[in-house]
Amino acid sequence: MTLTLRNRLTLVYGVLFVLGGVFLLALTYSLVANSTPNPGTIQGSYQDAPPPGSGGTLVSQEQFRILLTEDVWADALGAISTQGSLALGLVSIGSIALGWLIAGRMLRPLSRVTDTAARIAEAPAAGQGLHERIHIEGPQDELRELAETFNRMLERLDHSFDGQRSFISNASHELRTPLTVTRALLEVAVNRKGASADVRQLGETLLEVNARHERLIDGLLLLMRSDRELRERSYLDLADIAAHVVAQTPAPGLAVTADCEEAPARGEPVLLERMVQNLVENAVRYNLPEDGWVTVATRTADGRAVVEVANSGPLIAAFEAPGLFEPFRRLGTERLATASKGAGLGLSIVRAVAEAHGGEATATPRPEGGLVVTVSLPAA
Repeated sequence: MTLTLRNRLTLVYGVLFVLGGVFLLALTYSLVANSTPNPGTIQGSYQDAPPPGSGGTLVSQEQFRILLTEDVWADALGAISTQGSLALGLVSIGSIALGWLIAGRMLRPLSRVTDTAARIAEAPAAGQGLHERIHIEGPQDELRELAETFNRMLERLDHSFDGQRSFISNASHELRTPLTVTRALLEVAVNRKGASADVRQLGETLLEVNARHERLIDGLLLLMRSDRELRERSYLDLADIAAHVVAQTPAPGLAVTADCEEAPARGEPVLLERMVQNLVENAVRYNLPEDGWVTVATRTADGRAVVEVANSGPLIAAFEAPGLFEPFRRLGTERLATASKGAGLGLSIVRAVAEAHGGEATATPRPEGGLVVTVSLPAA
């Protein structure tokens, strides 16, 4: 069992208080015991009555002597030890309870910092929640300085994410126009009458490269869009989306099967369709040249809507699987790929869309070769 900071502070203060009380009680007992007069006498004053134990004999009006028995003094010391211990115990309990309440009140600003950080960390997509700030009133102490430092860090991160999204959006839109113009010119050159075979072959190659660049731009725009907060969510069935994607995705030379059970969820249909499409296209693209296969399955398990895509393919080490979700990462390479391959954003978009919907995406290599990618979303 791990003690919270509030409990640890209360425990430390309580132990110190009890130790200080025990020391004070022992010191008082020792001082009183050492000041015991010699057995038999104590001095005091009287006016109207003879001192007890004097046999009714009057002595000086300024001073008198009485007998003091050892039993009377022992009873006094016993009362100090027992009554003092009881009082110490009661005061200790009250002080510990009061210390627990005061510690909670003093640590309340720290709880606000923790709650804010937790909300930002649990945001469905990166950069969401960075607009939040911690509002703490009170003296300029260490906790307020911590909150202000945290707010400055959030402000810088928020500006950084906004600048990154703005740059990707502007760059992607600016690059779309020249790519569209280039594709149109290449199509005209390839389909022109009298074009030689070399020109046609060169044009087709350039069209393929241009198409890959267009897919890259579209992927960047979709990745930026999936990182934003989803404001509208519709009820849908992942089984319908998966069946539609499998029917629309070409897979020459591969056996593609679909086992789609009901998997209701809530989300943005366009993004979820693109997520499943990327899964299927990735499974088709990175497969065996002959006798390959792809299976697409949907189901509901433990309150989650699950999409699972498995394929045959090359052997993948277990430590390489998590890195496949990073942008521009491909199996066995960092950023190098042939034009026939994808833009390196397929699984990155899958993970971004899943996290934007409060889900997760995982990849597990198959011992025989290939990969099993599973996406789970909260079921509707």
